Amino acid sequence: MRLNLTVNGEQRETDGVWEGESLLYVLRERLGLPGSKNACEQGECGSCSVYLDGILVCSCLVLAGQAEGSEVVTVEAVSGDSGLHPVQEAFVEAGAVQCGFCTPGFVVATHDLLRRNPEPSEAEVREALAGNLCRCTGYEKILDAVRRAAARGEDAPR
Repeated sequence: MRLNLTVNGEQRETDGVWEGESLLYVLRERLGLPGSKNACEQGECGSCSVYLDGILVCSCLVLAGQAEGSEVVTVEAVSGDSGLHPVQEAFVEAGAVQCGFCTPGFVVATHDLLRRNPEPSEAEVREALAGNLCRCTGYEKILDAVRRAAARGEDAPR
């Protein structure tokens, strides 16, 4: 199967995609975008989170064929050309990056939260991140990073 989609603003095409292949596999193995991580393959950990037509999804649960003609935005595009995004800066400053495996998913989930709600309550932050798991931390540094990014207000999601 041939797959055509827009990834991080660029039209991409790949051939030989198997009908049961996940979007995550296509992104990582066929398109060379390793930012989204392959951890649980069950949509439980959030490490593979991407935007699909503007909606946050676990790319391990999306069949590649379902993304035909869609727009996909991965963690690689969150920063843009001008360096780290304010959300990424907040994660670095708060020490919320440990092994780094879960970090892309948390960054994309935080970006999505702040895009929808620039001043989230503590409960809203916890709910937005509930689909993301980290095995290295007690989550406090991650929550601190989200608070830091939110405190930057209008500087947060671009």
